[in-house]
Amino acid sequence: MKIWTIAINTFTSFLHSKVIAVTGLLFALPVAMGISSVLIFRGKPELMGSMLHDLSATLQFMSALGSLIAGFAAADAISAEMKSGTVLAVMARPLERWQFLAGKYFGVLLLMLAYTIAMLGTGVFLYRLAGLPFHTPWWVLISYPFVRYAVWASIAMLLVTFLHPFVTMAVVAVIISVVTVLASPAAANYSAWIRVPLHVTLPLTTNVLSEDRFFSMTQASLHRYPWAFHATALAYGLNYALVCFLLAALVFHRRSLVRG
Repeated sequence: MKIWTIAINTFTSFLHSKVIAVTGLLFALPVAMGISSVLIFRGKPELMGSMLHDLSATLQFMSALGSLIAGFAAADAISAEMKSGTVLAVMARPLERWQFLAGKYFGVLLLMLAYTIAMLGTGVFLYRLAGLPFHTPWWVLISYPFVRYAVWASIAMLLVTFLHPFVTMAVVAVIISVVTVLASPAAANYSAWIRVPLHVTLPLTTNVLSEDRFFSMTQASLHRYPWAFHATALAYGLNYALVCFLLAALVFHRRSLVRG
């Protein structure tokens, strides 16, 4: 109950903070671009390829943006309490430090769940507006990005327990960039002593927790993956997030609650 109360309070505070303002602004930009592309290219078969490219780019941008928002929200949820000193008042109650951290983490997850649902709704709206089919199961387009965001939020929460929030976001951005590069075909040309350690230590969110593999314009080309495949991929992400959170709880338990 204590954890859930903190989670709800954290989520509510996001709705009145700079996090939601930045999220709304950055979310609106690709949506506006996607709508513009549909209105320009709709009804023109010769330009169908351009419209599909723009819609794909719009959804990919929103998906990538969510990773940064998850990291920013997690870092802000902890650093704001530390900076204002309210964490001392909260911890003066009969509350364990891991419970405080868990409440903050679940509050971030509530925010990212809302973001994921909004992203799914936007994708369906754009494709319906364009008169295009949408065959990918809705649970895939919610569970995969949500677990991916849970990973980035846990990494940011771990880092912010001992780093400045701006440094935390810089590190998260670098990790996201490295993971993206590792998923590209060019990564095969890198030396094994570089690729193997990175593959072992970094979250493979791009090639394991990517919903793009299941997105299809036609029912015929929609590849059916067994439940064991989805369970393994999602379990990998949840396990990575849990490990990072437990490390964050360990560091947070040992650190001073006063910055400076």
